[in-house]
Amino acid sequence: MTFRSILFAEQPDHPSSSQPAFFVDLNLDQLVSAATTGREQYQLEAYYYERLRNLQLIHYRQDVVHDLQVSDLSAAIDRFAETMRAVRERLTQAGKLRYPYQQQSLVLAAAQLYVQAVSDLAADPALKQATSQGFRDLHTYLQEYVTSESFTAFVTEGRAVQDALAGLTYCLLIDGSRITVSRYDGQADYSVQVEDTFAKFKQGAVKDYRASIPDYLEMNHVEGQILDLVARLYPDTFAALTAFHTRYPSFIDETIALFDRQVQFYVGYLRVTGRLQANGLNFCRPNISEDSKNVNAIGTFDLVLADKLLDTEKRVVTNDFSLTGPERFFVVSGMNQGGKTTFARAFGQLHYLAGLGLPVPAVSADVYVPDEIFTHFEREEDPAALHGKLEDDLLRIHEVLDKATHHSIVIMNELFSSTTLADAITLGTLVLGELIERDCLGVCVTFVDELSRLGDATVSLVSAVNPADPAARTFKLERRPADGLSSALVLAEKYGLTYARLATEVG
Repeated sequence: MTFRSILFAEQPDHPSSSQPAFFVDLNLDQLVSAATTGREQYQLEAYYYERLRNLQLIHYRQDVVHDLQVSDLSAAIDRFAETMRAVRERLTQAGKLRYPYQQQSLVLAAAQLYVQAVSDLAADPALKQATSQGFRDLHTYLQEYVTSESFTAFVTEGRAVQDALAGLTYCLLIDGSRITVSRYDGQADYSVQVEDTFAKFKQGAVKDYRASIPDYLEMNHVEGQILDLVARLYPDTFAALTAFHTRYPSFIDETIALFDRQVQFYVGYLRVTGRLQANGLNFCRPNISEDSKNVNAIGTFDLVLADKLLDTEKRVVTNDFSLTGPERFFVVSGMNQGGKTTFARAFGQLHYLAGLGLPVPAVSADVYVPDEIFTHFEREEDPAALHGKLEDDLLRIHEVLDKATHHSIVIMNELFSSTTLADAITLGTLVLGELIERDCLGVCVTFVDELSRLGDATVSLVSAVNPADPAARTFKLERRPADGLSSALVLAEKYGLTYARLATEVG
Protein backbone atom coordinates (compact mmCIF):
# COMPACT_ATOMS: atom_id res chain seq x y z
CA MET A 1 0.00 0.00 0.00
CA THR A 2 1.33 3.45 -0.92
CA PHE A 3 1.77 5.70 2.09
CA ARG A 4 -0.17 8.95 1.94
CA SER A 5 -1.08 10.08 5.43
CA ILE A 6 -0.30 9.15 9.03
CA LEU A 7 -3.76 10.51 9.97
CA PHE A 8 -6.03 9.41 7.15
CA ALA A 9 -4.29 6.26 5.80
CA GLU A 10 -4.75 6.19 2.04
CA GLN A 11 -7.35 8.96 2.10
CA PRO A 12 -6.40 12.54 1.15
CA ASP A 13 -5.68 15.18 3.76
CA HIS A 14 -9.03 16.88 4.45
CA PRO A 15 -9.30 18.45 7.90
CA SER A 16 -12.35 20.48 8.81
CA SER A 17 -12.02 24.24 8.54
CA SER A 18 -14.31 25.22 11.41
CA GLN A 19 -14.51 24.49 15.11
CA PRO A 20 -17.51 22.29 16.08
CA ALA A 21 -20.32 24.10 17.86
CA PHE A 22 -19.99 22.01 21.04
CA PHE A 23 -16.25 22.63 21.54
CA VAL A 24 -16.61 25.52 23.97
CA ASP A 25 -19.29 23.75 26.05
CA LEU A 26 -17.02 20.71 26.49
CA ASN A 27 -13.87 22.86 26.95
CA LEU A 28 -12.32 21.07 24.00
CA ASP A 29 -11.13 24.42 22.66
CA GLN A 30 -8.89 24.67 25.72
CA LEU A 31 -7.57 21.15 25.14
CA VAL A 32 -6.69 21.99 21.54
CA SER A 33 -4.93 25.14 22.71
CA ALA A 34 -2.82 23.12 25.17
CA ALA A 35 -1.98 20.48 22.57
CA THR A 36 -0.95 22.97 19.89
CA THR A 37 0.97 25.50 22.00
CA GLY A 38 4.52 25.68 20.67
CA ARG A 39 3.42 23.97 17.46
CA GLU A 40 1.72 26.91 15.80
CA GLN A 41 3.76 26.49 12.62
CA TYR A 42 2.02 23.18 11.91
CA GLN A 43 -1.52 24.66 11.99
CA LEU A 44 -2.90 21.57 13.72
CA GLU A 45 -6.21 22.94 15.00
CA ALA A 46 -8.18 21.74 11.98
CA TYR A 47 -7.16 18.12 12.61
CA TYR A 48 -8.79 18.24 16.05
CA TYR A 49 -12.03 19.44 14.43
CA GLU A 50 -12.33 16.39 12.17
CA ARG A 51 -13.92 13.57 14.18
CA LEU A 52 -13.80 10.21 12.42
CA ARG A 53 -16.80 8.01 11.73
CA ASN A 54 -14.91 5.12 10.18
CA LEU A 55 -13.92 2.36 12.61
CA GLN A 56 -11.09 1.16 10.40
CA LEU A 57 -9.54 4.62 10.33
CA ILE A 58 -9.98 5.06 14.09
CA HIS A 59 -8.13 1.77 14.66
CA TYR A 60 -5.45 2.96 12.22
CA ARG A 61 -4.79 5.97 14.45
CA GLN A 62 -4.98 3.96 17.65
CA ASP A 63 -2.24 1.68 16.33
CA VAL A 64 -0.07 4.67 15.43
CA VAL A 65 -0.46 6.03 18.96
CA HIS A 66 0.48 2.64 20.39
CA ASP A 67 3.78 2.70 18.46
CA LEU A 68 4.55 6.18 19.75
CA GLN A 69 3.83 5.16 23.34
CA VAL A 70 5.69 1.85 23.66
CA SER A 71 8.87 2.27 21.61
CA ASP A 72 11.78 4.62 20.94
CA LEU A 73 9.90 5.84 17.89
CA SER A 74 8.71 8.97 19.69
CA ALA A 75 12.33 10.08 20.20
CA ALA A 76 13.11 9.39 16.53
CA ILE A 77 10.12 11.51 15.48
CA ASP A 78 11.29 14.33 17.77
CA ARG A 79 14.75 14.29 16.15
CA PHE A 80 13.21 14.26 12.68
CA ALA A 81 10.88 17.16 13.54
CA GLU A 82 13.71 19.22 15.04
CA THR A 83 15.85 18.84 11.92
CA MET A 84 12.90 19.59 9.63
CA ARG A 85 12.21 22.77 11.59
CA ALA A 86 15.83 23.78 10.97
CA VAL A 87 15.31 23.08 7.26
CA ARG A 88 12.28 25.36 7.10
CA GLU A 89 14.05 28.09 9.08
CA ARG A 90 16.93 28.15 6.60
CA LEU A 91 14.61 28.22 3.64
CA THR A 92 12.69 31.09 5.21
CA GLN A 93 15.91 32.97 5.89
CA ALA A 94 17.12 32.34 2.34
CA GLY A 95 13.99 33.94 0.96
CA LYS A 96 14.83 37.17 2.81
CA LEU A 97 18.42 37.51 1.57
CA ARG A 98 19.46 39.96 -1.15
CA TYR A 99 22.62 38.37 -2.50
CA PRO A 100 21.96 35.41 -4.80
CA TYR A 101 25.03 33.34 -3.93
CA GLN A 102 24.38 33.68 -0.21
CA GLN A 103 20.75 32.74 -0.76
CA GLN A 104 21.72 29.70 -2.82
CA SER A 105 24.28 28.63 -0.23
CA LEU A 106 21.65 28.71 2.55
CA VAL A 107 19.26 26.66 0.41
CA LEU A 108 22.07 24.15 -0.10
CA ALA A 109 22.58 23.98 3.68
CA ALA A 110 18.85 23.36 4.11
CA ALA A 111 19.03 20.59 1.52
CA GLN A 112 21.84 18.88 3.43
CA LEU A 113 19.79 19.00 6.64
CA TYR A 114 16.78 17.60 4.79
CA VAL A 115 18.84 14.67 3.52
CA GLN A 116 20.03 14.04 7.07
CA ALA A 117 16.49 14.15 8.52
CA VAL A 118 15.01 11.78 5.94
CA SER A 119 17.96 9.38 5.86
CA ASP A 120 18.17 9.14 9.65
CA LEU A 121 14.44 8.44 10.02
CA ALA A 122 14.49 5.86 7.21
CA ALA A 123 17.36 4.04 8.93
CA ASP A 124 16.05 4.29 12.49
CA PRO A 125 15.52 0.82 14.03
CA ALA A 126 12.45 2.02 15.94
CA LEU A 127 10.63 2.82 12.68
CA LYS A 128 11.59 -0.54 11.22
CA GLN A 129 10.19 -2.31 14.30
CA ALA A 130 6.88 -0.39 14.33
CA THR A 131 3.77 -2.54 14.19
CA SER A 132 1.09 -0.06 13.05
CA GLN A 133 0.08 0.06 9.42
CA GLY A 134 0.76 3.79 9.38
CA PHE A 135 4.41 3.55 10.40
CA ARG A 136 5.02 0.34 8.45
CA ASP A 137 3.80 2.04 5.29
CA LEU A 138 5.89 5.12 6.10
CA HIS A 139 8.98 2.93 6.52
CA THR A 140 8.37 1.29 3.15
CA TYR A 141 7.82 4.68 1.53
CA LEU A 142 11.03 6.10 2.98
CA GLN A 143 13.07 3.08 1.92
CA GLU A 144 11.86 3.46 -1.64
CA TYR A 145 12.35 7.23 -1.53
CA VAL A 146 15.94 7.30 -0.23
CA THR A 147 17.02 4.65 -2.75
CA SER A 148 15.24 6.25 -5.70
CA GLU A 149 17.30 7.54 -8.60
CA SER A 150 16.03 11.11 -8.16
CA PHE A 151 16.87 11.29 -4.44
CA THR A 152 20.29 9.68 -4.97
CA ALA A 153 21.11 12.22 -7.67
CA PHE A 154 19.92 15.04 -5.41
CA VAL A 155 22.14 13.83 -2.57
CA THR A 156 25.19 13.27 -4.78
CA GLU A 157 24.97 16.63 -6.49
CA GLY A 158 24.35 18.51 -3.24
CA ARG A 159 27.32 16.93 -1.49
CA ALA A 160 29.59 17.61 -4.45
CA VAL A 161 28.68 21.30 -4.44
CA GLN A 162 29.03 21.48 -0.66
CA ASP A 163 32.46 19.85 -0.75
CA ALA A 164 33.62 22.16 -3.54
CA LEU A 165 32.52 25.25 -1.61
CA ALA A 166 34.15 24.00 1.59
CA GLY A 167 37.44 23.57 -0.25
CA LEU A 168 37.63 27.14 -1.57
CA THR A 169 40.48 29.33 -0.33
CA TYR A 170 41.25 32.92 -1.17
CA CYS A 171 43.22 35.93 0.07
CA LEU A 172 42.13 39.44 0.92
CA LEU A 173 44.56 42.31 0.56
CA ILE A 174 43.17 45.36 2.35
CA ASP A 175 44.78 48.68 1.56
CA GLY A 176 42.78 51.55 3.02
CA SER A 177 39.36 51.43 1.36
CA ARG A 178 40.61 49.14 -1.39
CA ILE A 179 40.21 45.36 -1.13
CA THR A 180 41.87 42.95 -3.54
CA VAL A 181 40.63 39.35 -3.77
CA SER A 182 42.99 36.72 -5.12
CA ARG A 183 43.51 32.98 -5.05
CA TYR A 184 45.39 31.53 -2.13
CA ASP A 185 48.75 30.29 -3.31
CA GLY A 186 50.58 29.30 -0.15
CA GLN A 187 50.99 32.80 1.21
CA ALA A 188 52.05 33.10 4.84
CA ASP A 189 49.36 33.56 7.48
CA TYR A 190 50.73 36.60 9.31
CA SER A 191 48.09 36.41 12.03
CA VAL A 192 49.71 33.18 13.26
CA GLN A 193 53.17 34.77 13.22
CA VAL A 194 51.95 37.81 15.17
CA GLU A 195 50.31 35.65 17.83
CA ASP A 196 53.45 33.52 18.16
CA THR A 197 55.65 36.62 18.51
CA PHE A 198 53.59 38.17 21.29
CA ALA A 199 52.69 34.93 23.08
CA LYS A 200 55.73 35.22 25.36
CA PHE A 201 54.43 38.52 26.76
CA LYS A 202 51.20 36.98 28.08
CA GLN A 203 50.95 37.18 31.85
CA GLY A 204 47.66 35.67 32.96
CA ALA A 205 44.24 36.97 32.09
CA VAL A 206 44.13 40.42 30.53
CA LYS A 207 41.40 42.67 29.25
CA ASP A 208 40.46 41.96 25.65
CA TYR A 209 40.49 45.22 23.67
CA ARG A 210 39.44 43.65 20.42
CA ALA A 211 36.25 44.96 18.88
CA SER A 212 33.63 42.27 18.33
CA ILE A 213 32.11 42.06 14.88
CA PRO A 214 28.41 41.09 14.93
CA ASP A 215 27.74 37.86 13.05
CA TYR A 216 24.69 38.97 11.07
CA LEU A 217 23.31 36.54 8.50
CA GLU A 218 22.57 39.34 6.07
CA MET A 219 25.76 40.45 4.29
CA ASN A 220 26.64 44.11 3.87
CA HIS A 221 27.58 45.57 0.49
CA VAL A 222 31.30 45.03 1.06
CA GLU A 223 30.85 41.35 1.89
CA GLY A 224 28.54 41.02 -1.11
CA GLN A 225 31.15 42.43 -3.48
CA ILE A 226 33.86 40.19 -1.99
CA LEU A 227 31.61 37.17 -2.57
CA ASP A 228 31.06 38.21 -6.19
CA LEU A 229 34.84 38.48 -6.70
CA VAL A 230 35.38 35.04 -5.12
CA ALA A 231 32.78 33.67 -7.53
CA ARG A 232 34.76 35.15 -10.43
CA LEU A 233 37.86 33.33 -9.15
CA TYR A 234 35.98 30.00 -9.01
CA PRO A 235 33.34 30.23 -11.73
CA ASP A 236 32.76 26.46 -12.06
CA THR A 237 32.00 25.96 -8.37
CA PHE A 238 29.54 28.83 -8.21
CA ALA A 239 27.97 27.78 -11.50
CA ALA A 240 27.36 24.37 -9.92
CA LEU A 241 25.79 26.08 -6.89
CA THR A 242 23.44 28.07 -9.11
CA ALA A 243 22.59 24.98 -11.15
CA PHE A 244 21.71 23.03 -7.99
CA HIS A 245 19.48 25.87 -6.79
CA THR A 246 17.75 26.01 -10.19
CA ARG A 247 17.34 22.23 -10.49
CA TYR A 248 15.85 21.77 -7.01
CA PRO A 249 13.71 24.83 -6.20
CA SER A 250 11.35 22.75 -4.02
CA PHE A 251 13.25 19.72 -2.87
CA ILE A 252 11.04 18.67 0.08
CA ASP A 253 8.86 15.72 -0.86
CA GLU A 254 5.16 16.57 -0.42
CA THR A 255 4.31 13.30 1.34
CA ILE A 256 7.20 13.71 3.78
CA ALA A 257 6.24 17.34 4.42
CA LEU A 258 2.66 16.26 5.15
CA PHE A 259 3.87 13.55 7.53
CA ASP A 260 6.10 16.07 9.31
CA ARG A 261 3.01 18.21 9.95
CA GLN A 262 0.45 15.51 10.70
CA VAL A 263 2.52 13.49 13.16
CA GLN A 264 2.56 16.53 15.45
CA PHE A 265 -1.18 15.96 15.97
CA TYR A 266 -0.26 12.87 17.96
CA VAL A 267 2.84 14.34 19.57
CA GLY A 268 1.04 17.43 20.88
CA TYR A 269 -1.80 15.42 22.42
CA LEU A 270 0.55 12.86 23.97
CA ARG A 271 2.56 15.68 25.55
CA VAL A 272 -0.60 16.81 27.38
CA THR A 273 -1.62 13.31 28.45
CA GLY A 274 1.96 12.47 29.41
CA ARG A 275 1.95 15.20 32.06
CA LEU A 276 -1.25 13.79 33.53
CA GLN A 277 -0.03 10.20 33.43
CA ALA A 278 3.12 11.27 35.28
CA ASN A 279 0.78 12.43 38.06
CA GLY A 280 -1.01 9.10 38.33
CA LEU A 281 -3.94 9.57 35.95
CA ASN A 282 -4.86 6.87 33.47
CA PHE A 283 -5.47 6.91 29.73
CA CYS A 284 -6.57 3.94 27.67
CA ARG A 285 -7.32 2.76 24.17
CA PRO A 286 -11.13 2.59 24.17
CA ASN A 287 -13.20 -0.17 22.63
CA ILE A 288 -15.38 1.46 19.99
CA SER A 289 -18.66 0.32 18.46
CA GLU A 290 -20.84 1.65 15.66
CA ASP A 291 -23.78 -0.47 16.82
CA SER A 292 -23.81 -1.17 20.55
CA LYS A 293 -24.99 1.63 22.82
CA ASN A 294 -23.76 -0.19 25.90
CA VAL A 295 -21.21 2.40 26.98
CA ASN A 296 -19.11 2.43 30.11
CA ALA A 297 -15.93 3.83 31.60
CA ILE A 298 -13.90 3.20 34.73
CA GLY A 299 -11.92 6.04 36.28
CA THR A 300 -12.84 8.72 33.76
CA PHE A 301 -12.32 12.44 34.36
CA ASP A 302 -12.46 15.87 32.74
CA LEU A 303 -9.11 16.07 30.95
CA VAL A 304 -9.07 19.86 30.71
CA LEU A 305 -9.89 20.37 34.38
CA ALA A 306 -7.25 17.80 35.35
CA ASP A 307 -4.62 19.66 33.33
CA LYS A 308 -5.48 22.89 35.17
CA LEU A 309 -5.25 21.17 38.56
CA LEU A 310 -1.70 19.96 37.96
CA ASP A 311 -0.24 23.15 39.39
CA THR A 312 -2.53 23.14 42.44
CA GLU A 313 -2.82 20.94 45.50
CA LYS A 314 -6.31 19.81 44.50
CA ARG A 315 -6.68 16.18 43.49
CA VAL A 316 -8.47 14.97 40.38
CA VAL A 317 -11.63 12.98 41.16
CA THR A 318 -12.51 10.17 38.79
CA ASN A 319 -15.91 8.60 38.15
CA ASP A 320 -17.28 5.40 36.66
CA PHE A 321 -20.36 5.16 34.46
CA SER A 322 -22.32 2.50 32.61
CA LEU A 323 -25.35 2.40 30.31
CA THR A 324 -26.61 -1.06 29.37
CA GLY A 325 -29.65 -2.57 27.72
CA PRO A 326 -32.40 0.03 27.24
CA GLU A 327 -30.54 2.69 29.24
CA ARG A 328 -29.74 5.77 27.18
CA PHE A 329 -29.53 8.91 29.36
CA PHE A 330 -27.79 9.82 32.58
CA VAL A 331 -29.94 12.29 34.50
CA VAL A 332 -27.54 13.99 36.91
CA SER A 333 -28.81 15.90 39.94
CA GLY A 334 -27.62 16.97 43.36
CA MET A 335 -25.80 19.85 44.99
CA ASN A 336 -24.46 22.77 43.01
CA GLN A 337 -20.72 22.60 42.32
CA GLY A 338 -20.80 18.92 43.12
CA GLY A 339 -19.21 17.70 39.89
CA LYS A 340 -22.34 17.39 37.72
CA THR A 341 -21.21 19.64 34.85
CA THR A 342 -17.70 18.22 35.07
CA PHE A 343 -19.14 14.73 34.58
CA ALA A 344 -21.16 15.91 31.57
CA ARG A 345 -18.03 17.38 30.00
CA ALA A 346 -16.03 14.23 30.75
CA PHE A 347 -18.69 12.11 29.02
CA GLY A 348 -18.55 14.31 25.93
CA GLN A 349 -14.76 14.56 25.87
CA LEU A 350 -14.44 10.79 26.18
CA HIS A 351 -16.60 10.13 23.13
CA TYR A 352 -15.10 12.91 21.05
CA LEU A 353 -11.48 11.96 21.71
CA ALA A 354 -12.30 8.33 20.97
CA GLY A 355 -13.65 9.51 17.63
CA LEU A 356 -10.28 11.15 16.90
CA GLY A 357 -8.52 7.83 17.44
CA LEU A 358 -6.74 9.13 20.56
CA PRO A 359 -6.30 7.65 24.06
CA VAL A 360 -9.13 8.69 26.38
CA PRO A 361 -9.03 9.66 30.07
CA ALA A 362 -10.07 6.41 31.77
CA VAL A 363 -8.71 3.12 33.07
CA SER A 364 -10.94 1.35 30.54
CA ALA A 365 -13.80 2.44 28.30
CA ASP A 366 -16.37 1.18 25.81
CA VAL A 367 -17.78 3.99 23.69
CA TYR A 368 -20.19 4.54 20.85
CA VAL A 369 -19.34 6.32 17.60
CA PRO A 370 -22.10 8.90 17.04
CA ASP A 371 -22.94 10.67 13.82
CA GLU A 372 -22.83 13.96 15.74
CA ILE A 373 -22.48 15.39 19.24
CA PHE A 374 -24.87 18.13 20.37
CA THR A 375 -24.66 20.20 23.54
CA HIS A 376 -26.99 22.62 25.29
CA PHE A 377 -25.25 24.38 28.18
CA GLU A 378 -26.63 27.25 30.21
CA ARG A 379 -25.83 30.67 28.76
CA GLU A 380 -25.64 34.10 30.32
CA GLU A 381 -28.66 36.18 29.37
CA ASP A 382 -27.80 38.66 26.64
CA PRO A 383 -29.14 42.14 27.55
CA ALA A 384 -29.07 43.10 23.87
CA ALA A 385 -31.24 40.18 22.82
CA LEU A 386 -34.88 40.82 21.98
CA HIS A 387 -36.02 37.69 23.82
CA GLY A 388 -35.62 36.30 27.33
CA LYS A 389 -33.52 33.43 28.64
CA LEU A 390 -36.33 30.87 28.43
CA GLU A 391 -37.03 31.72 24.80
CA ASP A 392 -33.29 31.46 24.08
CA ASP A 393 -33.24 28.00 25.70
CA LEU A 394 -36.22 26.93 23.61
CA LEU A 395 -34.69 28.19 20.37
CA ARG A 396 -31.39 26.47 21.03
CA ILE A 397 -32.87 23.14 22.06
CA HIS A 398 -35.20 23.29 19.05
CA GLU A 399 -32.14 23.49 16.82
CA VAL A 400 -30.74 20.39 18.51
CA LEU A 401 -34.01 18.51 18.05
CA ASP A 402 -34.04 19.49 14.38
CA LYS A 403 -30.69 17.78 13.79
CA ALA A 404 -30.32 14.96 16.32
CA THR A 405 -30.80 11.42 15.01
CA HIS A 406 -30.88 7.98 16.63
CA HIS A 407 -27.07 7.89 16.14
CA SER A 408 -26.46 11.17 18.04
CA ILE A 409 -25.12 12.00 21.50
CA VAL A 410 -26.83 14.92 23.28
CA ILE A 411 -25.44 16.58 26.42
CA MET A 412 -27.68 19.07 28.23
CA ASN A 413 -26.64 21.13 31.25
CA GLU A 414 -29.22 22.90 33.44
CA LEU A 415 -31.99 22.87 30.86
CA PHE A 416 -34.80 25.37 31.54
CA SER A 417 -33.27 26.55 34.83
CA SER A 418 -34.72 30.03 34.28
CA THR A 419 -38.37 29.01 34.47
CA THR A 420 -40.68 27.73 37.20
CA LEU A 421 -40.40 24.18 38.49
CA ALA A 422 -43.71 23.18 36.95
CA ASP A 423 -42.70 24.53 33.52
CA ALA A 424 -39.23 22.99 33.81
CA ILE A 425 -40.81 19.60 34.51
CA THR A 426 -43.20 19.90 31.56
CA LEU A 427 -40.65 21.22 29.05
CA GLY A 428 -37.85 18.95 30.26
CA THR A 429 -40.08 15.89 30.03
CA LEU A 430 -41.05 16.77 26.46
CA VAL A 431 -37.45 17.35 25.33
CA LEU A 432 -35.88 14.38 27.08
CA GLY A 433 -38.79 12.17 26.09
CA GLU A 434 -38.29 13.11 22.43
CA LEU A 435 -34.56 12.32 22.58
CA ILE A 436 -35.26 9.00 24.26
CA GLU A 437 -37.85 8.21 21.60
CA ARG A 438 -35.16 8.81 18.98
CA ASP A 439 -32.83 6.45 20.88
CA CYS A 440 -30.14 9.11 21.42
CA LEU A 441 -27.41 8.67 24.01
CA GLY A 442 -26.51 11.42 26.41
CA VAL A 443 -26.38 13.26 29.71
CA CYS A 444 -28.92 15.64 31.24
CA VAL A 445 -27.74 17.73 34.21
CA THR A 446 -30.82 19.09 35.93
CA PHE A 447 -32.39 20.35 39.16
CA VAL A 448 -35.60 18.52 38.20
CA ASP A 449 -35.60 15.11 39.89
CA GLU A 450 -38.68 14.03 37.94
CA LEU A 451 -36.63 13.76 34.73
CA SER A 452 -34.70 10.83 36.21
CA ARG A 453 -37.91 8.83 36.45
CA LEU A 454 -39.05 8.77 32.82
CA GLY A 455 -38.57 5.04 32.44
CA ASP A 456 -35.93 2.40 31.79
CA ALA A 457 -34.02 4.70 29.43
CA THR A 458 -32.99 7.10 32.22
CA VAL A 459 -30.33 6.42 34.86
CA SER A 460 -30.19 8.67 37.90
CA LEU A 461 -26.79 9.90 39.09
CA VAL A 462 -26.56 12.05 42.20
CA SER A 463 -23.56 14.13 43.29
CA ALA A 464 -22.39 12.68 46.60
CA VAL A 465 -21.44 14.45 49.82
CA ASN A 466 -19.27 13.45 52.75
CA PRO A 467 -21.53 11.64 55.29
CA ALA A 468 -19.47 13.10 58.14
CA ASP A 469 -19.87 16.61 56.74
CA PRO A 470 -22.95 16.92 54.47
CA ALA A 471 -21.78 20.33 53.24
CA ALA A 472 -18.52 18.85 51.89
CA ARG A 473 -18.75 17.74 48.28
CA THR A 474 -16.88 14.62 47.17
CA PHE A 475 -17.35 15.29 43.42
CA LYS A 476 -18.24 11.62 43.10
CA LEU A 477 -21.48 10.64 41.36
CA GLU A 478 -23.58 7.86 42.82
CA ARG A 479 -26.00 5.75 40.82
CA ARG A 480 -29.13 6.05 42.96
CA PRO A 481 -32.60 7.59 42.83
CA ALA A 482 -32.77 11.36 43.04
CA ASP A 483 -34.85 12.70 45.94
CA GLY A 484 -33.62 16.28 46.33
CA LEU A 485 -33.58 15.85 50.09
CA SER A 486 -29.82 15.72 50.57
CA SER A 487 -29.27 19.08 48.90
CA ALA A 488 -32.09 20.67 50.86
CA LEU A 489 -30.75 19.28 54.13
CA VAL A 490 -27.25 20.53 53.42
CA LEU A 491 -28.49 24.01 52.67
CA ALA A 492 -30.72 24.03 55.73
CA GLU A 493 -27.85 22.95 57.97
CA LYS A 494 -25.49 25.47 56.41
CA TYR A 495 -27.81 28.39 57.09
CA GLY A 496 -29.21 27.14 60.43
CA LEU A 497 -32.67 26.46 59.03
CA THR A 498 -33.23 22.87 60.11
CA TYR A 499 -36.36 22.08 62.09
CA ALA A 500 -34.35 21.32 65.20
CA ARG A 501 -32.41 24.57 64.97
CA LEU A 502 -35.53 26.65 64.33
CA ALA A 503 -37.41 24.95 67.14
CA THR A 504 -34.57 25.76 69.51
CA GLU A 505 -34.40 29.37 68.42
CA VAL A 506 -38.17 29.90 68.64
CA GLY A 507 -38.48 28.06 71.96
